[in-house]
Amino acid sequence: MTATTTAPHRPGGRVDFGRTVWVWRTGPLALRVDRRSVLVCAVLAAVTAVFGVLTLGSGSLPLTPAQVLSALFDPDADHRARLVVVNWRLPRLLFALVCGAALAISGAIFQSLTRNPLGSPDVIGFASGSYAGASVVMLLLGTADYLAVASGSLTGGAVTALLVYLLAYRGGLAPFRLIIVGIAVGAFLSSLTSMMLLSVSPQQAMLAATWGAGSLSGLGFAQLGPAAAVFAALLVCSGAVVRPLVHLEMGDDTAAALGVDAQRTRLLATVAGVALTALVTAAVGPIAFVALAAPQIAQRLTRSCTTLRIVPAALTGATLLVAADFVALRVDVPVGVVTVSVGGVYLAWLLARQYAGRRR
Repeated sequence: MTATTTAPHRPGGRVDFGRTVWVWRTGPLALRVDRRSVLVCAVLAAVTAVFGVLTLGSGSLPLTPAQVLSALFDPDADHRARLVVVNWRLPRLLFALVCGAALAISGAIFQSLTRNPLGSPDVIGFASGSYAGASVVMLLLGTADYLAVASGSLTGGAVTALLVYLLAYRGGLAPFRLIIVGIAVGAFLSSLTSMMLLSVSPQQAMLAATWGAGSLSGLGFAQLGPAAAVFAALLVCSGAVVRPLVHLEMGDDTAAALGVDAQRTRLLATVAGVALTALVTAAVGPIAFVALAAPQIAQRLTRSCTTLRIVPAALTGATLLVAADFVALRVDVPVGVVTVSVGGVYLAWLLARQYAGRRR
């Protein structure tokens, strides 16, 4: 292993990246990682683990951290504790990790795509499309089957993305136009969902509204397996568009000079981001503001010039959702209520900061 540092002159032809990086070389292969990003990821993983243990110990049967760890790793631990921790609570925690990471990656993609910190899927309407698709299945088709609701959510997200793309495309896909059209389409779909809720029985409306609050309750390993497999596939697809998107942040002309097809990259990035959002909405309902906040927090923690640091963003999203779920368990509300409450404050701060920056 060799390391390059921030020295102004690097003997031996080494490149000065402006910050300390670690480089691993094995034959013709080399891996370069930023030291600060590694340390941030390690701290985030530790914080997530702490909140995870606290979450596994929360509920109608409170358990101490020692009891939780014993139930997880000791086969001879108390049978009741192992049943509660491993069979009932662990799937919820794993869902929080997967969904938080998926939302953060989706937010990072759209914020890079639009070059705007407000360009997250829940702001530009794609989450509303997934919610509308799931609502059609529950309210109009009259079924709450997990696979049916998931299919409706995925279909709604895909159709919304296609509609926004077609309406925003004018000889190219301008980031600002994508945000404006997405907000308009999202508002229309939210109104459509509200109209459906008012046109059905109170029992059906309550079922859809409860699901629409975003909750990790009632999920088990049967639902976790397919969701994790889809997330792994989408993670690979998202990784493939990271480098072209970073090039696009420097402008279309620069990206074209580097061999990047701007419109094709934007289309693939949109598909990947929408699929990640729809995956989460299909599994647990709409979870707002994680996609908005996580990439920005990760960027500030790593001091990166781009939100497209996939691993730090994913770990930040997982940490935020696991922490929010811990709070939700303590106050007995759906996790989506917690993320909306905290995220609304964050959004107001972000808008105020953007406005103050423009006035300067």
